[in-house]
Amino acid sequence: MKAFLVALFCVLLYTQTFAQTPVKVAVAGLSHGHVDWIFNRPGKKDIVLVGIYEPNKELVDRYAKRYKIDQKLFFSDLNKMLDQVKPNAVSAFGATSDHVTVVRACAPRKIHVMVEKPLATTLADAKEIQSLASKNNIHVLTNFETSWYASNQYVAGLVGEGKLGEVRKVMVNDGHQGPKEIGVSKEFLEILTDPLKNGAGALMDFGCYGANLITWLMNGEKPASVTAVVQQNKPDIYQKVDDEATIILQYPKAQCIIQGSWNWPFSRKDMEVYGEKGYAVAVDATTVRQRLSEKSPEELLKLKPRPEPYTDPFSLLASVVSGRLALDKNDLYELPINVTAVEILEAAKESAKLNKTIFLK
Repeated sequence: MKAFLVALFCVLLYTQTFAQTPVKVAVAGLSHGHVDWIFNRPGKKDIVLVGIYEPNKELVDRYAKRYKIDQKLFFSDLNKMLDQVKPNAVSAFGATSDHVTVVRACAPRKIHVMVEKPLATTLADAKEIQSLASKNNIHVLTNFETSWYASNQYVAGLVGEGKLGEVRKVMVNDGHQGPKEIGVSKEFLEILTDPLKNGAGALMDFGCYGANLITWLMNGEKPASVTAVVQQNKPDIYQKVDDEATIILQYPKAQCIIQGSWNWPFSRKDMEVYGEKGYAVAVDATTVRQRLSEKSPEELLKLKPRPEPYTDPFSLLASVVSGRLALDKNDLYELPINVTAVEILEAAKESAKLNKTIFLK
């Protein structure tokens, strides 16, 4: 009995130590506007920042001063950083077009990667990332703010339980007044308005949310066709990319509409799902409006935020990398959903360019 208790104590001690060991994370790029999050996590001990790759000296100096970061953490060569600090994971905060470059460097070194949305600017890059991840047995996660929303999870639950009936129409609306209008950094604005670095304008920046969520709701199924219309409503500001995009996805029995815009009066990220029996609207992260039958009135629900680690992308990354959390293959963060999302976005760009519907194989 004594030997059993000693063994049990050792197991519990090991488990506790393992759970508390911070994951070594390096950052690849500082030009993306969401990078500040990693420097503003007071009290979080799940990761430790071991290196920052950024070739732009002006950016390096700005962040070093703003967050009092030791200059020894900065590297101007990605491969040198990876070999020297040996991180468990890398979080990419450069241009979307650079994601494949980061994965090419990390995958052979068995380093996991998390990128900001979307996964890639082209389907070819997305498929290469997927191949590299599979070949080297690493996780490549794509971070979307809407993945954290309790409302989206609740609505998906209604769909899965059949409470809405078979899905007939989905509408996903995302965007804000425009990146310049809300005052993003000059480096981030340069990325967002570059058709090569960002892939497109509002179509990629905010159309990607709908492509991600709808593919998830449809259990990974690809749409039969993609039809898109883009517009430059503010060509004096956004000369090289669209600032308005509407994408229609047709499934065998459902139509899904994605509205990504830099012309909303204020920021929004909401989703409407209509089935044969009823509807549910994810108004914001914790608010849902639902009507589950013709005879029942509409209800307004206030939900609790998702629990840890789903409140913070770096907490989720640490949980996945350390093995404490196993994501379903159909998870919003995982590659199957996000490769299909990129395929939808690429078809949308082609549709808008050719002014015709694109049929997916």
